[in-house]
Amino acid sequence: MNSILAEFGNSTELGLGTIVLRLLGAVIFSGLIGFEREMRNRPAGLRTHMLVGLAAAAYCLIMLEMMARMQGMSSGLAMDPLRLLEAVTSGVAFLAAGMIVFSQGSVRGLTTGTSLWLAAALGLGAGFGFWLLAILATGLALIIIRLIKIAEEAIE
Repeated sequence: MNSILAEFGNSTELGLGTIVLRLLGAVIFSGLIGFEREMRNRPAGLRTHMLVGLAAAAYCLIMLEMMARMQGMSSGLAMDPLRLLEAVTSGVAFLAAGMIVFSQGSVRGLTTGTSLWLAAALGLGAGFGFWLLAILATGLALIIIRLIKIAEEAIE
């Protein structure tokens, strides 16, 4: 029983506060994008975007913890953080592609698919602690999604 309790008592390199802050940041930033999609009745809304951002941040944190634990070990194991970016990007691209539909001569779901891809990037940014990047990207995305749509509708 003590070994089970000890397993949950293991400390992390980043610290609990940092982990919580980064996960919450990813959820909030991607949730802002998801909220906009939800308000427009798109198939991938608030929960989907929040989960994509949370998953991306969790993968970052897992990788950072693995790198910290492996540091100093002579196991011959090579760690390449770029593989994480490739894996998250590919996985979310697969989800996003499922949102895009070509029907009756028009394409639908492209913005929602792209916003899922962006939610993953926001999660990666928060997971790595790149706060300024995540905040600016969220703000720019909201401007692009909302204000550009208003401008397009005004022109039509």
